[in-house]
Amino acid sequence: MRTRDVMTTDVVVVEAGTPARDAAQLLAERGFTALPVVDTFGALIGMVDEADLLQDRLPQDPRSLVHGEPVEARKSPAAVVDQVMTKEPVVASPNTDLAEVAGLMLEHNVRSVPVVREGHLAGIVTRRDVLRSITRADWVVEAEIHNRLGMVGGAQRWQVAVSGGRVSIVDKGNSATERHVVDVLVRAVAGVTDVEFSTEPVHAGS
Repeated sequence: MRTRDVMTTDVVVVEAGTPARDAAQLLAERGFTALPVVDTFGALIGMVDEADLLQDRLPQDPRSLVHGEPVEARKSPAAVVDQVMTKEPVVASPNTDLAEVAGLMLEHNVRSVPVVREGHLAGIVTRRDVLRSITRADWVVEAEIHNRLGMVGGAQRWQVAVSGGRVSIVDKGNSATERHVVDVLVRAVAGVTDVEFSTEPVHAGS
């Protein structure tokens, strides 16, 4: 499965000069964890996330002063996104394997990865997108597989069963070339975790 199979293409973005407060409001209202930062030509120049926008944003609770607690010195909060954004974010291309994207998220502790094509923002993929791809109902996965297999020898040629994302396929034609094509097609279906072929009938849930 590739990034393009699950990414969101209608992406909410901000520019470097966007007020940091406005960017924070966007995150809060939309339920996002990060926003891509683009220039006037749509090229990705950074990412800004919740932690970036929280820096020095909250004042000390004045009630603590009543008890004589010292006032902590703090910097002025950032005025614009450019002052706090990550300028070299982790990125993927539309053709990046989704497993690799998931690995990048864990390695760099990020919740979303911008998808870039020739330097320009093409979409974004989030941890939630990745989770959705591996938790689709088996019957939905099976229906999509049947639809795709109609292009290779007809849907009736292939007997398919899906259980927990694992796909078992009986190939009645026994063609190694067509099996390879089918393997590629099926593994690209969101929710598929493994594919195996056999010449014996398969049963869902087995």
